[in-house]
Amino acid sequence: MLDKKFDFIVVGAGIVGTATAYKLQLKFPDKSIAILEKETEVGLHQTGRNSGVIHSGIYYKPGSYKAINCNNGRNQLVKFAKQFNINHDVCGKVIVATTKEEIPILGEIYKRGIQNGTEDICFLTSEEIKEKEPFIEGIKAIWVPTAGIIDYVAVSKMFIQQISTINSASKLITSCKVEKVISTNNYTTLQTNLGKLIAEKVLFCTGLQSDRIAEKDDLKLDMQIVGFRGDYFQLKPEAAHKIKNLVYPVPDPKFPFLGVHFTRMVDGSIECGPNAVFTFKREGYKRTSFSLKDTFEALTFVGTWKLFGKNWRKGIDEYKRAFSKRLFVKALQKMMPTITVNDVQAARAGVRAQAIDYHGNMVDDFKIIKHNNNIHVLNAPSPAATSCMAIADEIVDVVLN
Repeated sequence: MLDKKFDFIVVGAGIVGTATAYKLQLKFPDKSIAILEKETEVGLHQTGRNSGVIHSGIYYKPGSYKAINCNNGRNQLVKFAKQFNINHDVCGKVIVATTKEEIPILGEIYKRGIQNGTEDICFLTSEEIKEKEPFIEGIKAIWVPTAGIIDYVAVSKMFIQQISTINSASKLITSCKVEKVISTNNYTTLQTNLGKLIAEKVLFCTGLQSDRIAEKDDLKLDMQIVGFRGDYFQLKPEAAHKIKNLVYPVPDPKFPFLGVHFTRMVDGSIECGPNAVFTFKREGYKRTSFSLKDTFEALTFVGTWKLFGKNWRKGIDEYKRAFSKRLFVKALQKMMPTITVNDVQAARAGVRAQAIDYHGNMVDDFKIIKHNNNIHVLNAPSPAATSCMAIADEIVDVVLN
């Protein structure tokens, strides 16, 4: 059984947790850090089940944490990937308007991009769209050259490797589940399934479990994590030539999700998706996945029902697509009319951790709270993976203050 003291403990070995541990180790090379992960390896949930996109920062409200950290984080991430030979490609993406009604929204996205300092963006005509993506039909688009693709699990593993190189006393401890958090004036004790761990400061970067862990630390919350599953399809090898890089629709401004899109992955495959449906299991990746605890907590939270009430039509459409390949492909046909159900095959799924407040609003920005000796990352939606190193800088600043 473990019974050990560290200078810092980071709970959660996803991309935000490992980036935070890495930045802490750089700042305090002589301090020991334990990174706890309840799974058998790093990045098994949101980190390893997202689109693998390096976001440009074009979408986000100017001045928000998302906007500031995405630009900064993207630059740091690409530099880190180059330094340590991590598979990535800054290939650019196209945001495509297919109807006249989408043109004003596209214009607002462009304005935000300019305000956020997104480099070298420009409008494309329908002919210029064809030059970038020959199979895509649109009336106007934005070209975003700073967007790209990357292997986020490989990034997480490299963070861990570099931490060990800097200080051999720092450890990744897998299969370690936090059962109890005891905070006193000078240190925090974590009771885990592997034994007791003590640190002066604990940083919780626990994604889909962040609200539950916060409650173990006696933190009173005005929000709850609700999971939204995203299903992906994949272009079959014989249809993969239809997409060169990244193609996104104009998103619905009422939602934080970016819509069903085409993504070239670092292995060369082309994914289509994801949708966004309420999930009955926070870490369930099948359409039939179910957890009584997760479902009960979500459906007894008043904010969930208020969210459903505001967005029931959108929710029904998303569920229909989740269970119908034909309807999923129909959504893709808005941008690529030639795609058929025979071009795609079922692929993986992921679950987004989305904080919902009591009023049924999706908490749109990153949320980091200091409590006792500890720091809780309570909401880290997209573009958290892109922003991971910048978010880690923010967390280290909180540690220092």
